[in-house]
Amino acid sequence: QMMTLPEHGDLLTRLRGERQLQKLTPAALETLAIIAYRQPILRADLESIRGVACGEVLRGLLERRMVRITGRAEEIGRPMLYGTTKEFLQVFGLGSLKDLPQAKDI
Repeated sequence: QMMTLPEHGDLLTRLRGERQLQKLTPAALETLAIIAYRQPILRADLESIRGVACGEVLRGLLERRMVRITGRAEEIGRPMLYGTTKEFLQVFGLGSLKDLPQAKDI
């Protein structure tokens, strides 16, 4: 893994042709936290926990490569299961999911 000084981030972003990573919204952070602790998780379960539709938020997290489709559930309709990515771990400075704070400590 290669790292650089923060002040060179804009230059590297332009060189790699990527759009600059925008800050995550509170809804995206909440969704990401639920996925991180409950993965693999169905969209329906995610929406049940949050109490709102999560389609747009999930789409944004997929585009940012913070979340990925980990498979399909063995139930009617074979809905997709979601989980976090290595990009998620890197952005939040985690070595693995075991480095997440325990839910009881939050």
